[in-house]
Amino acid sequence: MSTTFDDIRGASVFLTGGGSGIGAALTDGFLAQGARVFFVQRSDASDFCAAMEAKHGIRPGFAACDVTDTARLKTCMDRAAAENGPITVLVNNAANDLRHKALEVDEAFWDRTQAINLKSYFFACQHVLPGMIAAGGGAIVNMSSTSYMMGAAGFVGYATANGAITAMTRSLAREFGPQGVRVNALAPGWVFTEKQLEMWADEASVAAHLKRQCLPHPLEPQDMIEPVLFLASSASRAMTGQCMAVDAGVVVSG
Repeated sequence: MSTTFDDIRGASVFLTGGGSGIGAALTDGFLAQGARVFFVQRSDASDFCAAMEAKHGIRPGFAACDVTDTARLKTCMDRAAAENGPITVLVNNAANDLRHKALEVDEAFWDRTQAINLKSYFFACQHVLPGMIAAGGGAIVNMSSTSYMMGAAGFVGYATANGAITAMTRSLAREFGPQGVRVNALAPGWVFTEKQLEMWADEASVAAHLKRQCLPHPLEPQDMIEPVLFLASSASRAMTGQCMAVDAGVVVSG
């Protein structure tokens, strides 16, 4: 990283899905800024936490959690606040972009998709807001996706949830701005995480997508760190209710 965000040092940061993919890069980035980080994900992250401790000299807090279990998610957030102080930065990052055909979606699959990609975001926001208000303000960053902006096919449930994340972000920003809470969304383009490379990034698809980008280089998880830090820090103190695309120039907003 080339940028230092001094106000993030010592901040209590809570991330969902913070031990793999983009989330792992974000945990790394916040720790590098001196933040106190607590994250949740379904799978064990002990090895990752140990690696972060070796790198930064501080171990992130971690608890196993299925974010669709709202009661468990709230318990983990309460634990994070008890260990690190009131949460002043929330990053909703956990998501599942499993490919699916619209005509094969049943009600259970649809509900599960929305629970992971949308419901968990709202209830994490709802639970953290009173503490942020009491602390005099805070920053929420909801990870969306350019998939819905592009009208991408093959994962209608995921794309629908991400469109709703942007709408939710704008509504919460309007409601809680007077209490000093900023709520923004960040929409990554196609970021080549290990999961993407293993499951969907075949040579032809990657080549076709890179041609759509203004900037020709493939996006990596590290490319999302500083944009998220910007939205979490006072550097973006005049921004709220926005959805910022970080996709190497595929979509255009404004």
